Amino acid sequence: MKLDAKWMTVIAAIVVLGGLIFYTSNDMSGAPEQPAARATTNSNQAASADDALVPAPDFTLNDINGNPVTLSDYKGKLVFVNFWATWCPPCRAEIPAFVELIDKYGDQGFAILGISVDKPADVEKIPSFMKKMKMNYPVLIASGDVVQNYGGISSIPTTFVINKEGKVLGRIVGSRSQDMFESIIKKYL
Repeated sequence: MKLDAKWMTVIAAIVVLGGLIFYTSNDMSGAPEQPAARATTNSNQAASADDALVPAPDFTLNDINGNPVTLSDYKGKLVFVNFWATWCPPCRAEIPAFVELIDKYGDQGFAILGISVDKPADVEKIPSFMKKMKMNYPVLIASGDVVQNYGGISSIPTTFVINKEGKVLGRIVGSRSQDMFESIIKKYL
């Protein structure tokens, strides 16, 4: 029986889509995904030594009030650098967990820097959004350079886990549970 080109294309698309779904959902360990620059091992393996970790790209971005915030000022803290947007449902879903985690661990050396990738025309919506969501951590306005330095963020939310020495422990693409984020905090704080 001869399959025509249209059906072969449909079958190929289903196989590729199935593979992508399996690949992106296969995060059994809960460990952060390794940064692209270090993706020479399984994406769920932790680095074997701190010296194998790459320094987080430093940045200075303005917060929603126009005040400059610099990542390196957070050295000595465990930091989640979270790329997100107000229009992103998975981003909105993880914000309450971040608020609770800051309440619980903020005075123990944990911080979150939210980096909004909203369009410039939508930046004015961020303050009211923050108030509505009771966000208790700084929200910064993304720049093209910072997005590029962090691998050209292609999916949000994307959270980078930065250790107390300012090195990237890993990257988490997509929303995760509060329990998963808390397990990372407990491990590295």
